[in-house]
Amino acid sequence: MDKRHAIGIDLGGTNLRCAVISRDGEIIRKVSEPTSDSIEAEIFRLIDRVLADDVAGVGLGVAGLIDRRQGRVLVSPNLPGIEHIDFVSGIRQRFNLPVFVENDANAAALGELISGAGKGLSNFVLFTLGTGIGGGIICNGDILGVSAEIGHMSIDAEGEKCPCGNYGCLESYASARAILSKTIYLLEGGRESILERYCQGNFYKLTAEDIFRAALDGDMLSREILKTAGRYLGIGIANMINIMSPEAVILTGGLTGAWDIYVTEAIREASKRAFKDLFDRTSIIPSTLMGDAGIIGSAGLVFRSQETPAGT
Repeated sequence: MDKRHAIGIDLGGTNLRCAVISRDGEIIRKVSEPTSDSIEAEIFRLIDRVLADDVAGVGLGVAGLIDRRQGRVLVSPNLPGIEHIDFVSGIRQRFNLPVFVENDANAAALGELISGAGKGLSNFVLFTLGTGIGGGIICNGDILGVSAEIGHMSIDAEGEKCPCGNYGCLESYASARAILSKTIYLLEGGRESILERYCQGNFYKLTAEDIFRAALDGDMLSREILKTAGRYLGIGIANMINIMSPEAVILTGGLTGAWDIYVTEAIREASKRAFKDLFDRTSIIPSTLMGDAGIIGSAGLVFRSQETPAGT
């Protein structure tokens, strides 16, 4: 029997999503649950809900550093409870299917290659812009098998310490977490902003979406913070353009909702810092799959393994 589908799983800090995906990236069935402490049991339940006879295997995208040989998560700052859990053996034994594990941003990059903004491209870099910043790299039409922790490149040698242990990380200046932290710090210091009305004075209720909305309403503090974060993002984009000379930089995640301020500023900054010839050949574009890129790419790991000659 030709097994035309695979199961893709996207394991995030908030939600666990699971879907049956076709070879061309079409989502056939999708289910999700809030992520809890019983992650392995949750995964089993979701696979049971979508499993069919024509499923060729399971792909799992997880935030963190991945040991691809052992199929284990070495470090996951947002989900420390999953570190060193042997997901591969557990799923394989329960369902008698091949299982593959990959960093979630790399899986998302593969999803964009299969059926998203990266379709038809051979070389591109994906930035995932959310609570943190992740990265995935496609090189010569396949995932580049490196950690691609783009959010943890240093962009300020004397910068603040990141939870990862490094100093001056991109994620500490350009992520949603960084934007919110900076906003709260300035509001508590007495800066005036219409954001006070959005949260009735409780600054800790603010979200990144509130800041986008205030910026569009003309709030100077929100616009200043988003532009500053965008400039830092532009430094990171320029670095990746200079290193990888990609055909495209694809941006995904919630922060792309502030494209007209945050991303526009990032593109402007990147244009100043990257080699002009490289920048001019690089398209900086939004994802077309957004939240579905990870599950599509995770399923794609299964199909990719069937196309790779043994021993490579």
